[in-house]
Amino acid sequence: MNDLARAMDVHQSTASNLVKTLAERELISVTKAGSDRRTVALRISPAGRKVLRTAPGPFTGVLPDALASLDATTLSRLDKDLGKLIAVLEADERAANVPLGQL
Repeated sequence: MNDLARAMDVHQSTASNLVKTLAERELISVTKAGSDRRTVALRISPAGRKVLRTAPGPFTGVLPDALASLDATTLSRLDKDLGKLIAVLEADERAANVPLGQL
């Protein structure tokens, strides 16, 4: 679960809850693997594959679509303004890949 959480950039409990929900809906199977039994193997089920065929790909959605529709001047201004916000937040670049819930 820790590796999955890191890959998804979410808290470990969020990844665990997601896996539990997917397993309950029989979209994946979860089996214990390894000698210490803490490692789990996740496998997609036929029902899960069917759902995936209809799911959007990684860079699609409301925000990427909205950003793609903006002109260069607006995007430049947005980049500058978000830079100011990040400075005010005193963001630590070393924490760029840490989920907000872990900060």
